[in-house]
Amino acid sequence: MTSRNLPFQHRRRLLLALAGACMPVTAPLAAAGGARRLNVVATTGMLGDAIRQIAGERATVTDLMGPGVDPHTYRQTRSDIARLTRADLVVHHGLRLEAQLDKLLQDLGRRKPVVALAEAIPKAHLLTDEAHAEHFDPHVWMDPGLWRFVAEAARDTLVRLDPEGRSAYEAGTTRYLAELAALDQRCKVLLSRVPPEHRVLVTAHDAFRYFGRANGYEVLGIQGVSTESEAGLRRVEELVDTLVRRRITAIFVETSVSDQNIRALIEGAAARGHKVRIGGELYSDAMGAPGTREGTYIGMIEHNAATIAQALTAP
Repeated sequence: MTSRNLPFQHRRRLLLALAGACMPVTAPLAAAGGARRLNVVATTGMLGDAIRQIAGERATVTDLMGPGVDPHTYRQTRSDIARLTRADLVVHHGLRLEAQLDKLLQDLGRRKPVVALAEAIPKAHLLTDEAHAEHFDPHVWMDPGLWRFVAEAARDTLVRLDPEGRSAYEAGTTRYLAELAALDQRCKVLLSRVPPEHRVLVTAHDAFRYFGRANGYEVLGIQGVSTESEAGLRRVEELVDTLVRRRITAIFVETSVSDQNIRALIEGAAARGHKVRIGGELYSDAMGAPGTREGTYIGMIEHNAATIAQALTAP
């Protein structure tokens, strides 16, 4: 018997069942009140952590990129596309951080809310990419004072999508901004203990320029703002010369970048009779493992400040 020959009530139940099977799954139901949570996908852990702090129980948040993942070179997987397609909201940094995902995000933006939160920061506060003057440095999370703009943009985006949650989003943002202000103050106090002549931060790539500006540190990266830029032999030689001439004794590796170039600096300085050590591992483009202190934005920034301060004040 075909569906056309079924009684009306049977046909209706069949059509409803088929429609339910075809509907995309968007988000689970909240435990409290039975209201559906927003299904939010964030490209990086830093963004995901901010959304969780602001939205609380009103959203389920998924991060595309986990610990140690470089957003400059990241390419989507099939499972990423499935998550993005099911999401109610997609948030990314913008400022060309996730350049490999640009086309996918543009296509998604024609069908659902896709928001570049870092592009809400006033342009006057942004640093330009020294290698590409028409672009901005995207590593804004290195300065908690700038990250507040991202938090406020996240709040406004959530309120537009879920007006009934306005009071919850505003309360979450107020708490988060207070934590960011306290974090900024703690880091400044800690980093100010390093003697001015030692405030030189040498890293694998230029991810710490906003950190340097906020805390009065000179920052020297082997690669440029993007890890896709090549670290030429001339640049390595220039930095070796700087290490030897200025008697810099500690440089830093990054969790999301190969340490090959940092090792080259150490070997180059050693060949010229100057000993340089690795001062520690910094979180640059990705946070630490979930469930750890460094797996939160605040813990990530605190870890970096403590590691830098300790290494640069050591004999």
